[in-house]
Amino acid sequence: MAFSVQSGVSGAATAAVPTRPVTQPALSASASAAAAATKPNIVFVLTDDMSSNLLPYMPQVQKLQSQGTSFSDFVVSNSLCCPSRSSIFTGEYPHNTGVLSNEGPNGGFKAFHDNGLEKDTFAAALKAKGYRTAMMGKYLNGYDPRSTVDGQQPYVPQGWSQWDVVGNGYPEYNYKLAHNHVMEPHGKKNKDYLTDVLSKKGQSFIKKSAAANKPFMLEVALFTPHGPSRPARRDKKDFPGLKAPQGPAFDKLPTNAPRWLARQNPLTRSEKNTIDKKFRKRAQSLQAVDKMLGKLRQTLTRAHVADKTYVVFSSDNGFHLGEYRLKAGKQTAFDTDVRVPLVIAGPGVAAGRTSHAQVSNIDFAPTFEKIGGAAVSSRVDGHSMLPLLDGGSAAGWRTANLIEHRHAQQAPDDPDNHGTESISPPNYHAMRTNSYTYVEYDSGAKEYYNLRTDPDELHNIAGRLSRARLAKLHTALTRLKSCQGDGCWSAGHP
Repeated sequence: MAFSVQSGVSGAATAAVPTRPVTQPALSASASAAAAATKPNIVFVLTDDMSSNLLPYMPQVQKLQSQGTSFSDFVVSNSLCCPSRSSIFTGEYPHNTGVLSNEGPNGGFKAFHDNGLEKDTFAAALKAKGYRTAMMGKYLNGYDPRSTVDGQQPYVPQGWSQWDVVGNGYPEYNYKLAHNHVMEPHGKKNKDYLTDVLSKKGQSFIKKSAAANKPFMLEVALFTPHGPSRPARRDKKDFPGLKAPQGPAFDKLPTNAPRWLARQNPLTRSEKNTIDKKFRKRAQSLQAVDKMLGKLRQTLTRAHVADKTYVVFSSDNGFHLGEYRLKAGKQTAFDTDVRVPLVIAGPGVAAGRTSHAQVSNIDFAPTFEKIGGAAVSSRVDGHSMLPLLDGGSAAGWRTANLIEHRHAQQAPDDPDNHGTESISPPNYHAMRTNSYTYVEYDSGAKEYYNLRTDPDELHNIAGRLSRARLAKLHTALTRLKSCQGDGCWSAGHP
């Protein structure tokens, strides 16, 4: 690497990291400046509901792949916006954050705030280490900058030096943006297109941070390609005639499908046409995101900080469009919904490489904290991905990831409510490895897909497994779904 970063554990579990701060000798002004200059920066671009089959339409992301490392088996802990983003911020599984849905007593921004999680985010840890931190775009479902929280309006959570967040940014026009504690109204002109506004704010933040010789962490969380998938006006005619991919799982039911899935009817011609239109709009809406990524990287180069900045691109969850006879939606344990893009480039990161390590969204927080030299709390379930970035082996890394889902009735105003198209499966826990996906429903139903012989997950063979094998799978999954902190590392090695 161009400079040294403590990379953390790559093998066995470690002792808990003390959370009590250690007193350090005071640094002189010049020493502090020198220390800040050597710390790496982080730019994190997070899309919303982006499936891997959209990568071919994003040339800047493909360029990032050629210059960095891609993860083929990156899995989210819950394929739903708010639970996933809560895991990203804290490094904890949903059963430990307590954020299990987008709304209600165990969901959304309210649960995240009421559970005291804002003090435990990577932003709070990095800011305490002298980083300038910026949150831009989408925060958590239910956050409304017009509401008063803890006496603040707009409310800005601790840990963030700069706050440029929108409550409902899905339409991309006609919204109010909270710039720190001031509301900025935006209309329907071309210049108001939200992704472009966030791009400019992100570029400005990079320039100012670099000029001040301060290490920085920038997260730009987009509302696209989440429905209504509104592209910038300049991109509305892109990809004429583009149709959704129809892979082996398109309009097919798995054999021995669970009851909630087995009752899905074959897709009609009208439904397939709607799916094609949705996919085309999703690709169009990501053009502004792709352009933004290119401009942010260009700004890093011009500010002379590109060589010491990690650029991370990912999504909060995946999305299905026609696979398994399911229309628009997510929340299943199928790879369409839980396995999403992750690309990381930066100092010492192997270029043009694909890692098959079983990484998860709980690994973002400890990775960012290790980059910034912050202590990783013993409460964190995830692990730093730094040992995987220099081209080294994934030997010793966890072999299983946990996926959690809690069925909840969606309110009419929930942006993830796609009407009759979106189906929330019954409660389940799942374990995904590089060779199988195993699902247990609260009802007692089970699914098991052999990913080596059945990568499209079309044959549920749980009924053909021996009692001994099922017992071992149940024990391993039980350990994962109740794990906490360092115990999750050992539980991830079933």
